[in-house]
Amino acid sequence: MSEQPALTQRPKEQWGSRIGVVLAVAGSAVGLGNFLRFPGLAAQNGGGAFMVPYFCALIFLGIPICWAEWTMGKYGGQFGFNSAPAIFGVLGRRPAWRYVGVLGVLIPVVIYMYYVYIESWCLQYAWNYLVGGINLGTDKAQFAEESAKFFTSVTGDKSDGVMLHGSIHQSVVFWVIVFTINFFLIFRGVSRGIEVFCKYAVPLMALCAVAVLIRVLTLDNIGEGLGFMWNPKPKAAGESWLTQLLNPDVWLAATGQIFFSLSVGFGVIINYASYLKRKDDVVLSGLTASSTNEFFEVCLGGLITVPAAFLFLGSAGLSKDVLNSSFALGFKTLPVVFEYMRFGHFFGFCWFFMLFLAAITSSLSMLQPAIAFLEEGLRIGRRASVTILGLVTASGSFLCIWFSKDLAALDTMDFWVGTAMIFVLAMVQVFLFAWVFGVDRGVKFAEDGAEIRLPRAFKFVISFVAPLYLLVVFLLWCISNLPGYIKQLLQGGVPLFIVLFIAGIVVFLLILIYLAGKHWNAENADTSRA
Repeated sequence: MSEQPALTQRPKEQWGSRIGVVLAVAGSAVGLGNFLRFPGLAAQNGGGAFMVPYFCALIFLGIPICWAEWTMGKYGGQFGFNSAPAIFGVLGRRPAWRYVGVLGVLIPVVIYMYYVYIESWCLQYAWNYLVGGINLGTDKAQFAEESAKFFTSVTGDKSDGVMLHGSIHQSVVFWVIVFTINFFLIFRGVSRGIEVFCKYAVPLMALCAVAVLIRVLTLDNIGEGLGFMWNPKPKAAGESWLTQLLNPDVWLAATGQIFFSLSVGFGVIINYASYLKRKDDVVLSGLTASSTNEFFEVCLGGLITVPAAFLFLGSAGLSKDVLNSSFALGFKTLPVVFEYMRFGHFFGFCWFFMLFLAAITSSLSMLQPAIAFLEEGLRIGRRASVTILGLVTASGSFLCIWFSKDLAALDTMDFWVGTAMIFVLAMVQVFLFAWVFGVDRGVKFAEDGAEIRLPRAFKFVISFVAPLYLLVVFLLWCISNLPGYIKQLLQGGVPLFIVLFIAGIVVFLLILIYLAGKHWNAENADTSRA
């Protein structure tokens, strides 16, 4: 067993205020998952029937693991560490745990590659609504087809390389704008960049969402749409809603959504919490950030999208046959809904501008774990770290743009990293916190400076319920999804190329962790001799 690292001087980066860190963490969680992915999954999986497993996953997985991540991050921060590899090494007290921490760097970096691309779609939609660039015609029967055509013109999902055919595509311009904004704010650091932006962006995002919500709630017969959202009902005639709850796919979708929504298993919360002081609260702050995320997701995203879409399109328009992806509801279906509304273009602008703000508050957080690792592990300054990550993420994002047919590159990254690896990292973190670091020790440190106590059931839930829940769901998820994706990889092409690209990044990061470990071991030896 290696020696526990000695306390070092606190890192220069710290949060400026408690409200700043709460809004930053909430901003990290509040994103496209709340306003696009959640409504799409709820609609695909029976509306109210989806909400039962959703809230089960929130209570038994989402919030407990969030508390664990906040605690682990704050603990590692007391040793001057801000990255998952270093913090895992401290918690596990063995150098091998540093290599497991590679997931806490890899996941947010790869997700950023395709997330910032989707982010640019939101800004492009908002701009086109503002200048009148979205026109679905006058024939209501053609609204859905015209909306799908516009989405294709934005994403180029009919063929590869369409973004650069003949001239620079509008989407490339918006991608460059969004990429630049992100890196300008990231370069400014945690307190001067991310925190300041989130203090203004999160309230503005809420204002835009409330404006659209008020318009939706004043639609005629909106009660029918709200009933679809909240009442457990069957997906097919003659089927009981209890049968729906026994469908493992519904539970898989709900659990995956909680992870994606709360940023659990991303490595972001651990990084953000590491900038806290020892006596800073993590229990109430963690609960507040999670609650803020749920307010945006359920009370704003869900109540806006699902009831309005149900009202205008009916349950048939919200089936899996129509919504072939969780993003289809937001980009293909909602423009049809806005076309039916009075002042629809104004509310369309508010909606997609709000999506852009939600997306950028999330994407800002995704590179901070990698920046922290480069700074503390390899002694690379922030300017150089941002530059290196800019080149790496730009290459991955360009692959999503170039291999745009059927969104193959984006879908492959999202499956292997944005879904599978998040489950793996969450399981690793639960085991590390509860069984290696020690749940009693973790609870004691979490409550040091906390304004409220952790629930009495927390120890049992994080030690037994969460691991078993995760294991069962992950195994069911693998059985349901892995065979198809492995078959796809064996056929070669874009999916295999993207997986090899991700594997290359993993190898590169593991080498960097090895080099960083030498620095940390040398510093620990010097401190011990002193």
